[in-house]
Amino acid sequence: MTRDIAVRAEDVGKLYRLGELTGGYKLLSEQLAEGLRSFGRRRSRREEFWALRDISFEVERGETFGIIGHNGAGKSTLLKILSRVTPPTEGQVQLNGRVGALLEVGTGFHQELTGRDNVYLNGAILGMTRADIERKFDEIVEFAEVERFIDTPVKRYSSGMQLRLAFSVAAHLEPEILVIDEVLSVGDLAFQEKCLGRMETVAGEGRTVLFVSHNLTAVSTLCPRAMLLQSGAKVAEGRTEDVVEAYVRSVVRETGTLLTERDDRQGTGKLRFTEVLFEAGGRVVDSPATGDDFEIVLRYETADGKPIRNVSFAVQVLTLLGDVILHLYTRTAGVQVPEAPGVGEVRCFVPRCPLPPGQYAVTLWADQGGDPVDWIQRACELTVREGDFYGSGQTQLPSHLSVLVDHRWTVAAADGTAAAEGGVTGARSA
Repeated sequence: MTRDIAVRAEDVGKLYRLGELTGGYKLLSEQLAEGLRSFGRRRSRREEFWALRDISFEVERGETFGIIGHNGAGKSTLLKILSRVTPPTEGQVQLNGRVGALLEVGTGFHQELTGRDNVYLNGAILGMTRADIERKFDEIVEFAEVERFIDTPVKRYSSGMQLRLAFSVAAHLEPEILVIDEVLSVGDLAFQEKCLGRMETVAGEGRTVLFVSHNLTAVSTLCPRAMLLQSGAKVAEGRTEDVVEAYVRSVVRETGTLLTERDDRQGTGKLRFTEVLFEAGGRVVDSPATGDDFEIVLRYETADGKPIRNVSFAVQVLTLLGDVILHLYTRTAGVQVPEAPGVGEVRCFVPRCPLPPGQYAVTLWADQGGDPVDWIQRACELTVREGDFYGSGQTQLPSHLSVLVDHRWTVAAADGTAAAEGGVTGARSA
């Protein structure tokens, strides 16, 4: 039986020469300007960096295909090649159908045009007729929830509004191949759920979806097959559960890596985390126990060794599949840091560890005025030992993977007569 292939990549590679203005297609004016700048100069040897190398895969028409991997693995570069934003340095890509892509907020939008104008502009780029766009227009605007602002220039939209409209255009104008990057993480939770539902609908209509995300649960739900990239190379492809398992194993293997050696971090670099430790009872521990007090200790250095102003810190604890269990943030806790020393440590005290026994991933974040300074996803692994959180002599069932909280139970007859009551309603000594 002949396979109906929508996307085929053969030995695709992408080489960047560090210091060049662009790795994509160049305008004639850019080529002339570059030639004038270099006229009469000795050609300097630029450092070469392969963002992708020897990537081959096929996606059948109507398939939803996931692409996962750490930051810096080459996922976004691959999607830019598939979307014709940048050409491959080697290899070739074959796309059988119109491509709709959402690679970053406002991709393909003209900031001076209104939301209405941009819907028609993006539709024309996708090869849609005006009649097709008009038929879908009301549905696009309703999904994006920007009815009041559709005739306002998009430069006045918030990033969330631009995201909603951009996704709605990409998903509703019937591209035969829909390419979605991790940009969905910018939206709020309700919108993310709405987008995932729309992607399921698109896949159900027989169109092809390529989905990049760090949310392994979403990838597992949407994508029967997936591919794992690492340092620009393909290391696994096949059933999503097998690829996710390979990704989780790679996370476990890398937990001993020094944070100073992590090159998949994001942010301005004004501050960099150097080490993360867990302490309980005044000593470093490998694994705190459920119900025990413990501290997360983050050590850091600033780029110039000088104090840094108005910085905030956060720690996320996730399941190995990427579901957030705890989000601990200085700002939401009401902690202000007017100035942090050039070399220092941050301690987050967690009373009565609310996590059931198991393995978790820890993501570290620091920002300055909301802009990321250092962001390391899955910086390390946290193992939690079995403990008696409620002091009841009963441990949490392995199937009940959830945060533990104090609570109280009452069982009573219709007349209010108590048959049983009890529980935990206040902190106890660990």
